[in-house]
Amino acid sequence: MKHFQCWLGVIGMGTVLSLAVNSQPVQAQVAYGSYVGIAPTVGLTNGNQLGGVLAFRYKLLEKPISFRAQALIGKGTAIVPTVSYDIPLNWQTDAYLGAGLVLTSGDTASPVGNKVSFALQPGIDYVIPKSNTVIFGNAIIAFDAYRNSGGTAVSLQGGVGLRF
Repeated sequence: MKHFQCWLGVIGMGTVLSLAVNSQPVQAQVAYGSYVGIAPTVGLTNGNQLGGVLAFRYKLLEKPISFRAQALIGKGTAIVPTVSYDIPLNWQTDAYLGAGLVLTSGDTASPVGNKVSFALQPGIDYVIPKSNTVIFGNAIIAFDAYRNSGGTAVSLQGGVGLRF
């Protein structure tokens, strides 16, 4: 019986030692959850235009990539689809940088211009703990965004979303 207890002790010590040697530090994971949200938008160029936004994020599981789209409605309208690289800051918060297009309709300038253009979208998502609520904020920087003058358009959005 003593030999049996001794072997159990050796096996137990080996397991603990193996776990200690093979363990890796815990890292924050990208916040899971796709969402749909609403927000106000402020176009900072071309007369500080105010409007509304319908935002959508589809999160790829186990990858730090999301597909995003925002519909900006002001004097004019625009849809901005982007693909983003998500950077986890902690268990509830992701910073991200997206790249995509601004798709506009009509001649009236939206908060991000009136011409199809390339856009960058830096932002942040925060999931309220123990809920399906997301608080988000981002900027859209559209390059060569105006038909008559070129120029860069910048808008800011911030709102609330529901995860699904």
